[in-house]
Amino acid sequence: MIRLYVSDPLCEGGRIGPTPEQTHYLLRVMRLAVNAPLLVFNGRDGEWRARLAEVGKRGCVLAVGDLARPQAPVPDVDLIVALVKRGQLETIIEKATELGARRVLLAITERTNVDHANVARLAAIAVEAAEQTGRLDAPEVAPPRTLTAILGNLEGRHLMFCDEAGDAAPVAVALGGAAPGPWAVLVGPEGGFSAAERAMVRARALATPVSLGPRILRADTAAIAALTLWQSALGDLRLDARRAK
Repeated sequence: MIRLYVSDPLCEGGRIGPTPEQTHYLLRVMRLAVNAPLLVFNGRDGEWRARLAEVGKRGCVLAVGDLARPQAPVPDVDLIVALVKRGQLETIIEKATELGARRVLLAITERTNVDHANVARLAAIAVEAAEQTGRLDAPEVAPPRTLTAILGNLEGRHLMFCDEAGDAAPVAVALGGAAPGPWAVLVGPEGGFSAAERAMVRARALATPVSLGPRILRADTAAIAALTLWQSALGDLRLDARRAK
């Protein structure tokens, strides 16, 4: 079943005009015919059954049917990741979406070797990953800002700091006894954090330094591993969360 992320409000009997890109995908790539079923979601109103109701020269129209799944909360975890090369960054966005990150915040650090990112393309990758993975929302991808600015706006959010240059404990140990809630996971650039950045992060009252193991990880591998470990400890991959479903 095709899943389509839309911006329109969703309700029974509603009508949706897909974007030109979505129309091309539905009609030219997937070759849907009139009355073909699909699912639509917008991150707010749950997932709805729909059908391709009209096809014209200027586009198509989707008719919304009944609710398939109500909107469900996602773990309240942000991924803060230093800018890296395009291919790695696209992988990080895709996998962060699959792993349930609420937002991805792009950080400029002292050792960042990339100074820009195509945020619109990254957001599109997040939407595509959400459509494929069954999520009912798509994570926000925020424009790059300095690490100092990002940390200054965490607003009481706990921080899992992946500090590979220090004496941090493994994630399972460091987060043992911690409570679920607003968290962020911080992963650095290929060259790691500078001494000044490490000191700044560790000085935060809600920062928890952690180790991702004895091996040196690429930035994209580190981001995937860190989110998986956080989800296993405090998110929807932990045992009690799965039992509650």
